[in-house]
Amino acid sequence: MNDRVPSRGRLAAFDFGTVRIGVAVTDPDQRIASPLEIRQRGSVNADCQWLMDLVERENICGIVVGLPIHGNGRESIKSLESRRFAILIREITGLPTQLYDERFTTVEADALMSETKTTRKKRKQRRDKLAAQILLASFLESTRDSAPGSLDD
Repeated sequence: MNDRVPSRGRLAAFDFGTVRIGVAVTDPDQRIASPLEIRQRGSVNADCQWLMDLVERENICGIVVGLPIHGNGRESIKSLESRRFAILIREITGLPTQLYDERFTTVEADALMSETKTTRKKRKQRRDKLAAQILLASFLESTRDSAPGSLDD
């Protein structure tokens, strides 16, 4: 389940976490990735409804889901959860969905925010959508350069 997302139209990226889901989106030309929102996870039904609303509201044509991989390249239980989340998104939206290596996105987001005068609480609140933006920007860069990075099943 690793579809090719369209090369034009708005994409959404999800940084899937146990407590929160960070979301970023592209412009229709897929040149810029912007942080959008953070979703506090709820019930499966509530999260599915939120996903459908988001896809419709933002006119999304493809999805990128971060796949957490250890530094040594191995997957974890969190990787399996992200894979399941990607399958769920694909099933409920019908949109092409790709998994993409999200190694170090949260670390990079934390590093960027540590340079600002933001309180620790606000940094924590913003980290997931910034991590989703970094993930999506990296994905866009890899598709422009035809560089490796997309993870096939």
